[in-house]
Amino acid sequence: MTLSLGRLGLGCAQLGNLYREVDDATAAETVAAAWDAGVRYFDTAPHYGLGLSERRLGAAVRAFPRAQYVLSTKVGRRLVPDPEGAGRRDSEGFAVPADHRRVWDFTAEGVRRSLDESLARLGLDWVDLVLIHDPEDHLAAAVDEAYPALADLRSQGVVRAIGVGSKSGEALHRFARDTDVDFVMIAGRYTLLEQPALDTLLPECERRGVRAILAGVFNSGLLAEDRPHEGLPYEYGAAPSTVLDRARALAAACARHGTSLPGAAIAFAAAHPAVASVVVGAQDADQVRRNAALADADPPPKELWADLVAEGLLRPDAPVPGAVK
Repeated sequence: MTLSLGRLGLGCAQLGNLYREVDDATAAETVAAAWDAGVRYFDTAPHYGLGLSERRLGAAVRAFPRAQYVLSTKVGRRLVPDPEGAGRRDSEGFAVPADHRRVWDFTAEGVRRSLDESLARLGLDWVDLVLIHDPEDHLAAAVDEAYPALADLRSQGVVRAIGVGSKSGEALHRFARDTDVDFVMIAGRYTLLEQPALDTLLPECERRGVRAILAGVFNSGLLAEDRPHEGLPYEYGAAPSTVLDRARALAAACARHGTSLPGAAIAFAAAHPAVASVVVGAQDADQVRRNAALADADPPPKELWADLVAEGLLRPDAPVPGAVK
């Protein structure tokens, strides 16, 4: 069964208080704004806020007809209660109490338990798509144990589709080449800033019929504003000066052609023929509406892409909006 995700999906790490706290009302308004903008694909994970993202997303989407949206979550990190950590903050970027520990678990039993626990947090009877989350340091177990467990759940009809999500192009390529996954979620490895997924991963996806979901198309935030500046995150940390300079050069070219950097980033990401959806996070409803408007806008002029290639800011083999596929 082929899932239709829609051109734009909502990444829900921010619902788990990524970088800063968001209250319950703002989280609910964010999801509602995405729905109103036509978004019908929502992606979450236990990792995001130690389950907070799943709880908030599940509460929000229960207002919508279940058959009308696609929801994905992830396996590979199970959450184990840690009452002693309740007085500390989470150490992995989420502004939540550390009242649970993340435990890597790519066993078949771990996959099934993780999915059951996610369904309980979401308050849903099923999820459509399950992704193996960040398997790059546990690749043998992920391929040999987690993948067959998900394939079995798919064959039973428990889930509609399976895949893997990572920022490691090598790990994703292994799954695209050697397994029968439906989707790969590529985090930050195919963006306007950098395109290493063009080397082997995306060609393999096209060859094998694996659909790509692009996450991190703003490179954690560096491309999310018209004028990149110090303090914006890159790879969830501070951007090196060389990377910031490249982002500023991209922004300057966009400005010369009357378009915005985040708008060009979304349009570029969506143009590859293997891409099924571009997933973008948002801190609030206004960001959702902005991102949806950018995704719906006319693509930047073709002269922009030619200039970026001429300036060495874009690979010449990268598909661009408006090109013949």
